[in-house]
Amino acid sequence: MSVATMTAGKARVISRGRTLGMGVAFLILGILIFVFFLPATTLAQKTEFGLNTFTKVDVIPLPPLILPTQIVIIMAGLICLGLAAYQLTRGFGRATEVMLGLVVLMFIIAFLTWAARDNAFNLTGILKTTLLLATPIALGGFSGVLSERSGVVNIAIEGMMLSAAFMATVVGSATGSLYLGLLGGIGIGMLMAALHAVLSITYRVDQIISGVVINILATGLTSFMASRFLEKNQWLNNPGTFQPIAIPGLSQIPIVGPVLFENNLIVYLMFILMFAIHFALFYTRWGLRTRAVGEHPKAADTLGINVFKMRYISVLLSGAAAGVGGSYFTIGSVGRFDEVMTAGKGYIGLAAMIFGKWTPFGTFGASLIFGFSDSLQTKLQILNVPIPSEFLLMAPYLATIIAVAGVIGRAVPPAADGQPYEK
Repeated sequence: MSVATMTAGKARVISRGRTLGMGVAFLILGILIFVFFLPATTLAQKTEFGLNTFTKVDVIPLPPLILPTQIVIIMAGLICLGLAAYQLTRGFGRATEVMLGLVVLMFIIAFLTWAARDNAFNLTGILKTTLLLATPIALGGFSGVLSERSGVVNIAIEGMMLSAAFMATVVGSATGSLYLGLLGGIGIGMLMAALHAVLSITYRVDQIISGVVINILATGLTSFMASRFLEKNQWLNNPGTFQPIAIPGLSQIPIVGPVLFENNLIVYLMFILMFAIHFALFYTRWGLRTRAVGEHPKAADTLGINVFKMRYISVLLSGAAAGVGGSYFTIGSVGRFDEVMTAGKGYIGLAAMIFGKWTPFGTFGASLIFGFSDSLQTKLQILNVPIPSEFLLMAPYLATIIAVAGVIGRAVPPAADGQPYEK
């Protein structure tokens, strides 16, 4: 038997196994809907979803969406079971991932309908919170995309973001300018990135170890500086926050307007970076060279591309993106610095990058999933859902584990990712 025949046979086995695995997953989610959500409801119960949110802009008001609780849960469960049956018998082929998204959506709808039964749930509010919580995760993910597309693994995003959060607070408080605070956060992010670049590119230190060292350094240094100086000088820990900027006309659109077009500067910067990075990576000469040194640096070198220079530039830009993300935690959100306040969002950003298959748009979409799970656990505590708070707090990290485990398919990194280059 030829190698090609054996490879094709193995691919068919994997494809068939994946088809069955997805079908079983669809089936389990459908069964869970009927087992856990349906028995706790009655035919007379209603669920109200609010479509308006508190905003300073005059938005066209919409009446609340009132749905029959039990009927919605039954319909969501039947859709999941129907998709499971088709997947197990015939398979959706390339549309499997889309169907997975639909099944997960049905499960979420059933869950929210059950959680808010005989109660009101502000749907627009949770969408707004989802975007805000997804912003630092997306920026951390963009940082990873920039670095890893050039072949340098950047585990140090967490440390870069934490350092940026601290520096943005101190500079913003000392100067009284949030814009200078943002520049300070970007600057320290690039400084940490330069350290990572020197260790991993010039001295060829293991990139994972280099990143972990920077994370430990940032955690220890910011905690020491906060306890030594910020606690005794509170005026250095009060920079304020960027206020929301409403885009005229667009911000008045129901639901979409308050969610997308009434945000602070850093959220808008996140959208700008998403489009800019995508364009730069896939439609410019710089992007082609960056991807070349990430896929096959030796071939790129033979064509005259300076591999070290391209990797240095990418890692420094990665630090700048992480600096914007770290600044969001302080001058874009709470207006003060607390020890280890990034709470692993840099690592979740890396998971979003993997989930998004090393693309800016995919990373942003994955960040919304993590942001939604984080937002949901807060909202459910308000609704007094009979689920222990510890499990609710696990939601964003559980979503991270599921994503990294490759539920939506095997994500293939750049071929030379994590491999030091020696000329």
